[in-house]
Amino acid sequence: MVPQPWTGLRRSIAQGIMQSVTRLTHPGPAAGFSAKAASATRPAATAATAPAGSWQQAAGQRRNVLLCLIALTAFAAAVLLAKAQPMLDHPLLRVIQVLMFALLFAWVSAGFFTALMGFVVQLRGDRHALSLDGLDQQPIAADARTAIIMPICNEQVATVFAGLRATCESLATTSAANLFDLYILSDTSDPELLAAERAGWAALRESLGDNARVYYRWRQRRTRRKAGNVADFCRRWGRKYRYMVVLDADSVMAGDCLVSLVRLMEAHPKAGIIQTAPKTCGLQTLHARTQQFAGRVTGRLFTAGMQYWQLGESHYWGHNAIIRIEPFMRHCALAGLPNKDGSSSHILSHDFVEAALMGRAGFETWLAPDLGGSYEQQPPNLVEELQRDRRWCQGNLQNARLIAEPGLSRIHRAMLATGAMSYLSAPLWMAYLLLGTGAWLFDDHPAPLLDGGFPIETVGLWLCTATMLLLPRALGVLTIVLRGEQRMYGGTAGLIKGAMLEAVLSVLQAPVRMVAHTVFVLVAVTGLRLDWKSPSREAQAIDWGTARRRFGPFVSTMVVLLGTILVFQPGAALWLMPVGLPLILAIPLTVLTSQIEIGQEFRAKGLLVIPEEISPPLVLRQAWMYAQRYAAAMPQIESAQPATVQGEIPSSRQA
Repeated sequence: MVPQPWTGLRRSIAQGIMQSVTRLTHPGPAAGFSAKAASATRPAATAATAPAGSWQQAAGQRRNVLLCLIALTAFAAAVLLAKAQPMLDHPLLRVIQVLMFALLFAWVSAGFFTALMGFVVQLRGDRHALSLDGLDQQPIAADARTAIIMPICNEQVATVFAGLRATCESLATTSAANLFDLYILSDTSDPELLAAERAGWAALRESLGDNARVYYRWRQRRTRRKAGNVADFCRRWGRKYRYMVVLDADSVMAGDCLVSLVRLMEAHPKAGIIQTAPKTCGLQTLHARTQQFAGRVTGRLFTAGMQYWQLGESHYWGHNAIIRIEPFMRHCALAGLPNKDGSSSHILSHDFVEAALMGRAGFETWLAPDLGGSYEQQPPNLVEELQRDRRWCQGNLQNARLIAEPGLSRIHRAMLATGAMSYLSAPLWMAYLLLGTGAWLFDDHPAPLLDGGFPIETVGLWLCTATMLLLPRALGVLTIVLRGEQRMYGGTAGLIKGAMLEAVLSVLQAPVRMVAHTVFVLVAVTGLRLDWKSPSREAQAIDWGTARRRFGPFVSTMVVLLGTILVFQPGAALWLMPVGLPLILAIPLTVLTSQIEIGQEFRAKGLLVIPEEISPPLVLRQAWMYAQRYAAAMPQIESAQPATVQGEIPSSRQA
């Protein structure tokens, strides 16, 4: 895997402008990346024009409709806002406020229309999506060897090896188990964890039998984190395999799911990546249960909707996915991003970039939301979730520098942009709220409640915003009822109550996430140091001291700000109340939602229930059972000396 240097944002934009000018002045075939490099390496079937009725044509039409809907909705919202509020003493501030609101409303509407189409797809299907029909009848070639790889770094050993054992035992029940090898790729630096990993690997090999092809490798030189770990595997052993399935440390996959992924790749030779939609389950804190429930009720609509718009240019999330190794090795090596001081930074959020590079080489990335048997865990509490989001924020903002790289498709450029916007939207919302508050504080006009009520335009905007935020939840509940699945969610009453509870907690946690993401963006753009720490894979309660240290500054700032505004201009506090009150409650909210006992009480009442709790699949039952056994044995395992078992792969000397 030899990385190619990036063109750079400024040079890419300049080249794009020059090519556009050339096309206008000299019509004809345009020179560019795809003509010079990609066409020679892409699959033969993609070199020709896509036939009528292909997924490319359907995707183009669908995306044009989506863009029109977003533009019309944002324009209408901006007009309503401009009419709803009086002109400020500073018209420029009003223009900035309206434009900012239009951008944010467009962001909200994009999610709404995605969920809406996901609702339609859930009920009617999509003839352009990857078909799972007849997969069990598809033969698999004897040379379609597949490596299952799990990169780990200072992870909970019990979680890792419990999931791997359950996955391997499930795979052993299929007819294609002989095609798969398992690689545990460790970047662990803690000596005790390293010893526990090797002991766990030895125990795993013993439990699977003498013929188990389970390998363990520890890198002595750990560079470029997970992306470097995967690249090291590809350079050393990638040519032995046609495919690789990438797992995360908390991943569990059923054998039938793994075999189906290989069959899908065999049936679609242009597919470079096929991503499953992992279901989150396994933890019992109230926070984790809420997120698990939301993912199963509302998240399924967003996943199906993304597949509807993206088709063969979908997301890759870095795990629980299968990759065609040969094009991945040829085209997806990641060069460092140059810094102003002449150094380079490695790419943090590598998965989006790898999908874009695979597309640039002419291979497709598909999302298979209907393929079951793919599982992961949710962060157990809000603190761990935000720790994970901090890493994602820096990586997604970093990826924005690659938006203009030559040869990338428009949809992958849009993915890089939306990845950055998912975090930039937080400081934009914060700025919008502060602008509105400042308008009521410093402009000479009364607050709406003190002036006889709100204008009808303001009421209309509130209703539209509330509809776009809440209707996807209602559609998620309706989808489950129409499909007759409500029993798996605690019954109709339990499903509805759980959805309402999840919505309330989401409203209360949203301002905390907004403020935290705003801080993350400021940290990222200022270049402050980022501590990279893997989130906990186990349920952990947050104590009051930790919550005060994490959220105390947010709470104190909001108390002072709201108190000051209430003294001088009570009406202006209306702008901050929806954010201010949840922020003041952030500390007790974080502590209470991190409690396992509270989550279990809701489970006992039939609330926030997911299907894996009503009828857990065998692979999950085994994973949970093994996790308990390994956790009980951890003191003995951690004190064990490094295992020396026949079959270990030599340690890496170079990453």
